[in-house]
Amino acid sequence: MSETPDNDTASFGFEDVPRAEKAPRVRAVFDRVANKYDLMNDAMSGGMHRLWKDAAAAKLNPQPGELILDVAGGTGDIARRLKKLGDAAAVRRGLEPPEIHIIDINAEMLEAGRKRGEDGLSWHEGDAENLPVDDAAADAYIISFGIRNCTDIPAVLADARRVLKPGGRFFCLEFSRLAIGGLEPAYDFYSFNAVPALGKWIANDEDSYRYLVESIRRFPDQERFSAMIAEAGFSRIGYRNMAGGVVALHWGWAV
Repeated sequence: MSETPDNDTASFGFEDVPRAEKAPRVRAVFDRVANKYDLMNDAMSGGMHRLWKDAAAAKLNPQPGELILDVAGGTGDIARRLKKLGDAAAVRRGLEPPEIHIIDINAEMLEAGRKRGEDGLSWHEGDAENLPVDDAAADAYIISFGIRNCTDIPAVLADARRVLKPGGRFFCLEFSRLAIGGLEPAYDFYSFNAVPALGKWIANDEDSYRYLVESIRRFPDQERFSAMIAEAGFSRIGYRNMAGGVVALHWGWAV
C-alpha cells in the first residue's frame, strides 16, 4: 500500500480517491463528528492529547503583539492554550496580547468551538492550502492533528511558508510512527479495534473513526515529514516524539 498517491489521486484512509473527492469526504467526516470531537479525543487518548497540546503551545511560546495562526484549528483547543500563555506574557511585560486566529475548512467544527466560548479568539473558515491571509503576515503558525486530512500536504507547507514573516515559526503536531520497537501489534490492535468501537459508542460513527485511524498510517514518518518541511523552504527543522512516537511535534523557521 503506497503512502503517497499519484498526482491524480489522494489518500482517504486506505483508499486512493480522485483528488477532487478528498476534501468533500473529509468535510463530511468532520461534519459528523464535530459535536463529539473533543469528548472523543479524551476517550481515544486517555486524556493524553491535553499534555501533547500543552507541550506544543509551550514550544511555540506566544509573545505579546504577535499574530498567530491556528490552522485546521477546529474547536480551538490549541488556540485557547496559546491565548492563555500569550496573555500571561503580555501582562507580565505590560504589552498588548497576541492576536490568535483559528482557521478551519469545516464550519461545523468552528461552530462547535464557538459554543465553548469565543474567549477573544478570531474564527475564520478557510482552506489550509490557500489561507485567507496576506503574505508574510504571521509571526507563528501551528497545525494540530489536521495536516494529514489535507489533500495536498506540500501545498499546505508552501502556504504556511508564504504567510509567515522571515523568522516566523512553524509547528505541526501530528500522529506519527512508533519509535519503540515491539509495540506495533498492540498499537495496531487498539487503533483498528478499540478506536472505531469508541467512535460507535460515543459518537455513533464507527466509519469516521476508522478513516481517522487509517489516515494516520498513510501519513509520512518523522524523517520524511521533516524533509518535506525543508523542501517547503524552512530551516532549523526538528521534531520531538511524544508517547514513543505515537505523536510527533515538528517545527521549522521561515527564512
